[in-house]
Amino acid sequence: MTDDAATPDAASTHADQILRFWEVARVRAGVMRVAAVTGPGIAGSLVPPSWAFGDDPALADAALALVLDGTKTATSTALPEFSHADEPLPVKGDLSIVTDGAGRPGALIRTTRVETVPFGEVDEEIAAAEGEGDRTLASWRAEHEASWRRVLAPLGEELTGATPVVVERFELLYPRPGDRSPSEA
Repeated sequence: MTDDAATPDAASTHADQILRFWEVARVRAGVMRVAAVTGPGIAGSLVPPSWAFGDDPALADAALALVLDGTKTATSTALPEFSHADEPLPVKGDLSIVTDGAGRPGALIRTTRVETVPFGEVDEEIAAAEGEGDRTLASWRAEHEASWRRVLAPLGEELTGATPVVVERFELLYPRPGDRSPSEA
């Protein structure tokens, strides 16, 4: 994210945008489908975590665009990143709000499958599902190897063919073609 996102006013604005997005997205995506009968329940009440793809705003913007056009249906993270950040692994059914490089909400996704594979065993299908570059395994390996070496080195970790990679498959719940943005609702 940009430095502006770290200021209190920007953080408050982003939190408001996330909440407004969630209020529209949960209804349009059907997360609140039975709320009128049973109440909102935990899944419909809690705002899902929000995050951006990658480690710079341009990459976040590009990846979000790929999610929105249906090209990107998976993401992968080197397992040591989760361990060092003390973050839980994604779980099937998790909801997430994907933001752009400036921290603005852009998509509501649901995790459909999670698997862990060694870096050296990531295949063409995973590379294509990530939707980035030319969608080939060679491109995927080159991009991820450079990125993960940069990210893992300060953590005291080395990227090898055996490094576990968490592959998260997801589906776009909102917006779908024909949906209006929350600002238009």
